[in-house]
Amino acid sequence: MSTEHPHNHSHDHGHDHDHSGAPKQPDTEDRALTYHAAMADAVADLLIAKGVFNADELRAKIETMQSRTPALGAKVVARAWVDDGFKQRLIQDGSSAVAELGLDPGPAPLTVVENTAETHNVIVCTLCSCYPVFLLGKSPDWYKSREYRSRVVREPRTVLAEFGTDIAEDQAVRVHDSTADLRYMVLPCRPEGTENLSESELTTLVTRDSLIGVIECKSE
Repeated sequence: MSTEHPHNHSHDHGHDHDHSGAPKQPDTEDRALTYHAAMADAVADLLIAKGVFNADELRAKIETMQSRTPALGAKVVARAWVDDGFKQRLIQDGSSAVAELGLDPGPAPLTVVENTAETHNVIVCTLCSCYPVFLLGKSPDWYKSREYRSRVVREPRTVLAEFGTDIAEDQAVRVHDSTADLRYMVLPCRPEGTENLSESELTTLVTRDSLIGVIECKSE
């Protein structure tokens, strides 16, 4: 789901995020995640006992997933910044374009949304914590929090401001809702003054939070 929010909002919520975006106090739903983690362990033990996979196979899969970091997403963005043809293919079919670079986009289709002077995009999963882990690695805790998932839909400009991202009044904000069947990633704007940087150097400017859309990339 993608929703475009009007420029005028009623902002009656306090600043309950610090500059990293992490809520100051976890709520009941966040604490319940511990229960679900225990359930996941129990299911894994049951599947191992039934011979669906063994402990070594599970460990190897977990290690592979843990090795994935936002550096993979940064590689995709840097290529799009220097190659217009690739950027167009990335926007048209994110999964196929990512595969061109020898990267695994994951089983769910990937949609890449481009930030422009007219539009700023931000990603959320309002239902749980769906996230492009194959390209960005583990999602940050604040992304999974109930506060972020509910507030960024209702008052995106306020939430973005708490991350230090001020959106111009004439710039639209679009909130994209990831699901189990669809993942989103933001293609941030290329910072000004980076025309002479190499593709490798450009990757260092791309952060995890810019790929989610809560901040923009900055030149160093």
